[in-house]
Amino acid sequence: LILIGGFVQLLAGFLAFRKYDHLGGAAFLTFSALWSSYGATRIIAAAHLSLQNITSEGFAAGSVAFLVLNAFLMVLASSLNVVLLCMTLAMELLAVCFLLFTLENLPLLFETVVLSIFSIICFYGATASLANSMFGKDLMMMGPPLFTAERLKKDAQDPPPCICPKSHCTSGLRTIADLLNTGAVCGVPTDTVYALAASCKHPQAIEKVYRIKDRPQEKPICIFISNLEQLRAAAPPISPLLWQFMEHVYPGGIGCIIKKGDWLKKLGVGAGYSRVGTQDSIMIRVPDLTVLVHLIDMTGPLAITSANPSGEVDSTHHDMVISRLGHKLEGVLCDGESDEVVASTVVNCTKIDESGITIVREGCIPAGKVMQIFERVKNR
Repeated sequence: LILIGGFVQLLAGFLAFRKYDHLGGAAFLTFSALWSSYGATRIIAAAHLSLQNITSEGFAAGSVAFLVLNAFLMVLASSLNVVLLCMTLAMELLAVCFLLFTLENLPLLFETVVLSIFSIICFYGATASLANSMFGKDLMMMGPPLFTAERLKKDAQDPPPCICPKSHCTSGLRTIADLLNTGAVCGVPTDTVYALAASCKHPQAIEKVYRIKDRPQEKPICIFISNLEQLRAAAPPISPLLWQFMEHVYPGGIGCIIKKGDWLKKLGVGAGYSRVGTQDSIMIRVPDLTVLVHLIDMTGPLAITSANPSGEVDSTHHDMVISRLGHKLEGVLCDGESDEVVASTVVNCTKIDESGITIVREGCIPAGKVMQIFERVKNR
């Protein structure tokens, strides 16, 4: 039970950090350390080992350190939610138990009550944190904050570092479209995770995307179009098998790498031809997100890459894009939580007629499902 409790706390802390909840993550990691330390001393006592032989003074000093650290977490937790505050209060009592135990002056009744209260709150808090972090929704109530610091209120009123219109407003969509059409780089929602977008008509904007992300130059950037009919109108040299495969995967979270050619200029890529894809190939995707499709209809094809510093986790909320890259962008189209937590699946279709397709990157669509779609289309 001690190992399970410590592991659950550790996992909850890790997921909190993944969702950029640094305070929650620090609290859970602290709880995991205290839970494991307290359990270790109890195991030692149960094994009839003398606390004096394992430097009880060190355990006592550690418990005092936990008391001080957890008191600080209690103050911060009171500005977040009720569950986290209750957990920090229970953890403070457990730290007191730890201290009394190392001093060999712990009443059994007090320990039993504290551990019972702590176990109930800890179980609910860890379960709620895991569920809400994994599904990205408030499935289990955490309670409102008891107070909000005046400084936080003031910070909330500070203007964002860039233009941040709402995606459900037509005016907001037009604002981002106008920025993109003038060569700006903006953060936009997709049907997977948030992305950086630049107009394919402005190669300098695509170059700026590389600088914003610190993206290696050898990594190509794909393009998004609004519908498959745009691709048909450009008349690329695509085989019937590839057309049928695209019809089955578009719109959606699968990007197809196909051979590059002058047909891209008919598609509307324009001056950005040399800055998208590689010398011989280009990845094209039709997103399954209405607001992004409307935006592409207003701007033409967009050069797209995930909205995160190169090598870091994807952005799954517009707040993450604003906090991480907002000072480098002209605008962010705010659409709340993303539909996925990982990027799209990338499929190489350049030799689809000769040797089939290959999975370059497995993303939100499992590789097995992609291969099933291809086999079904091929057999037809």
